[in-house]
Amino acid sequence: MDKRPLIVVPGDHPVQLAGSPHLERLRPHGEVALYSTRPAGDAEKLSRVRDAQVMINSRGAVKWPGHLLEQLPRLRFITVCGIGTDSIDLEAAREQGIIVSNIPGMTAAVVAEHALALMLAACKRVSYQTAELRAGRWIGMNNVYLRGKTAGVIGTGAIGVKMIELCRALGMEVVAWTFNPSAERSRELGVRFLELDELLRVSDVVTLHLKLTPESRHLIGARELELMKPGSLLVNTARGAIVDTAALVESLDSGHLGGAGLDVYDTEPLPGNDPLLECEQVVLTPHSADQTPEGYDLLNQGVVDNVIAFLEGRPRNVVT
Repeated sequence: MDKRPLIVVPGDHPVQLAGSPHLERLRPHGEVALYSTRPAGDAEKLSRVRDAQVMINSRGAVKWPGHLLEQLPRLRFITVCGIGTDSIDLEAAREQGIIVSNIPGMTAAVVAEHALALMLAACKRVSYQTAELRAGRWIGMNNVYLRGKTAGVIGTGAIGVKMIELCRALGMEVVAWTFNPSAERSRELGVRFLELDELLRVSDVVTLHLKLTPESRHLIGARELELMKPGSLLVNTARGAIVDTAALVESLDSGHLGGAGLDVYDTEPLPGNDPLLECEQVVLTPHSADQTPEGYDLLNQGVVDNVIAFLEGRPRNVVT
């Protein structure tokens, strides 16, 4: 490792790290280069990072597939500024000897609170009724009362656990599903693990808290949506591709699903012609679940801690 390793933030847009006091903690450890615009293409990505030993990928929209990582022989460490690592080709990073870290759990309470807000907004038809009032129409419609209803939490990592707590606080019955259920984990959380199909059948609200992997891609497709209760709701603050969006739109348009609260999408930013924008009973936010001053500060602290730990020879939160 060079005495003054180069630490690059290749595309800090929208602003995540720029101006953060945590970024200043890196100055004694290396030269820091922060780019406040998103790279226009592969050539610009490579030119920004070519001489770096450390990369902070502060925005998941900046993707690093294998054919780019292969052209960065000096790169030894990448840390993402969040939980999800789907912006990085992990297998290619492993082959190149690049350590990849994330920040698990630090903003779990922040994201779960946002998921709860989407759930409540969808249940109370907030977006639809606001649009009707703005159009000059005073309508009457039924909202959803959550106490006594069943919440199905898919994924029981840090965010899922917080969501279980919040749903219980509303007086909901909570059931859960995970790729790796166990009796011990069930006792620890005080929640019943069900098979996925059964969870979908019994839940009034299904809320997703999984990372995107080949196994979770389109976990919720047309068959799974059809299993859900008529009038039930879907909340997704995880990754858009966990749900088959075309099937979701069809289920919403048919009236089988009663609504959805979404913070994540197949394509981000969400295109202006995306069919989700035509669905009346959805509440949409722009992948902003952890975008609070407190959330930003926690993520910035975590990502800088990851870099310092790596440079001191004790990498943490390693996912490769």
